[in-house]
Amino acid sequence: MPAWGREAKPSSARADHHTAMEPAADGDDVHGQRRDGGHHAPVVSLRALGLADADAFMAWASDDRVMRHLKRPLCATREQAVAQIRDTVLGHPWFRAVCVGDVPVGQVSVWPYADEGGRRANLGYALAHDQWGRGIAAAAVRMVVDRVFDELPGLERLEAVTDVANVRSQRVLEKAGFHREGVLRRYIAGRRGSGARDAVIYSFLSSDDRA
Repeated sequence: MPAWGREAKPSSARADHHTAMEPAADGDDVHGQRRDGGHHAPVVSLRALGLADADAFMAWASDDRVMRHLKRPLCATREQAVAQIRDTVLGHPWFRAVCVGDVPVGQVSVWPYADEGGRRANLGYALAHDQWGRGIAAAAVRMVVDRVFDELPGLERLEAVTDVANVRSQRVLEKAGFHREGVLRRYIAGRRGSGARDAVIYSFLSSDDRA
C-alpha cells in the first residue's frame, strides 16, 4: 500500500494515515514484471469507509506486512478496528476506502496541513497484502489526483513521503504522475527503537497534467 511512509503529523491535530504509506505495490513487482500473469488490473473505486467495513479494514490494519511502516499499532481485534474507524476515519477531512467491486481492500487519505491554509496536503495509502501487484494502488492514487484538487478548494500541492527502500511504493507514485523531488535524510522515525531512515519525497501540483 502506503508508498512506504511513516505516519507523520502534518498539524497539531491527531496523527493519522497521511503519508504515502505502506508497501502498496502497483501492477508490477519491484523488477517491473507483472505478478498477476499479465491480466488487466481490476476495476477500482473509492468510497467512504464506515463502521460496517470493520471486518474488511482488519485485512490490512491487522497485518504487520502492511502496517510495519506506520507508528499506529496493529488492530488485533474487530473491536479495535471499529474504534480506529470511529475515532480516526469518520472525522478525517479526506479518507476513502479503496474498493474492488464494493469490497474495501485498502485505504487512501489526504490530510491538509493546518498551518498552510489548505494549500498543501499529504497523501497516504495502504492496501491489503493479498491485493499487492494488481495495479490497484496506482489506480487509486490516480483517482485521488483526478478528484482531490476539485474537492479541496485552494489545494495547490499534494505530496507523499516514502521510505527510501520502498521501491514498490515509489513506482506507484511515479505511475500516477507524481514527481520525485529528492531524498530527505534521516526523516522517518524508526519503529520499535530502530534508527531514523531516509525518505523520498514526491509531489503533484494542481497545475500538473492529470491526463
